[in-house]
Amino acid sequence: MKTMINTRLIAIALVASFTVAFASPAMAGDEKKVIPVELKFIGNVKNQPLFHMTFTGTEENTFTIVVRDEYGNVLYRENVKGGSFTKKFLLNTEEIGDAELKFEVTGKNFEKPVVFEINRQTRFIDDVVISKMK
Repeated sequence: MKTMINTRLIAIALVASFTVAFASPAMAGDEKKVIPVELKFIGNVKNQPLFHMTFTGTEENTFTIVVRDEYGNVLYRENVKGGSFTKKFLLNTEEIGDAELKFEVTGKNFEKPVVFEINRQTRFIDDVVISKMK
């Protein structure tokens, strides 16, 4: 019984090592094909969410920023040109409510777009802390 378990473990180890050995490594050229953009939630301004989009490219490119709602309707579209720059987005929640939004960034010199999905949920949290005083 022990030899059967040992042979199974050896077989699994062999398969795992061959799988890792033949995996294709990421090439340095693949990094250039990804748009260097990042989207962060900064906070709220007058109860409206504020997002900060940062482009960190080294060379000047043309980008298209499109904001869509959950049904695919275009809410915002802009073409921007630059290398390293920032954009801020203040969302009007009175108009969009709690709808899911997608920020899509495409570039002429890049293969794939970068898509950020925003799900907004409003919750009320009430923390109560009780401390015993000495």
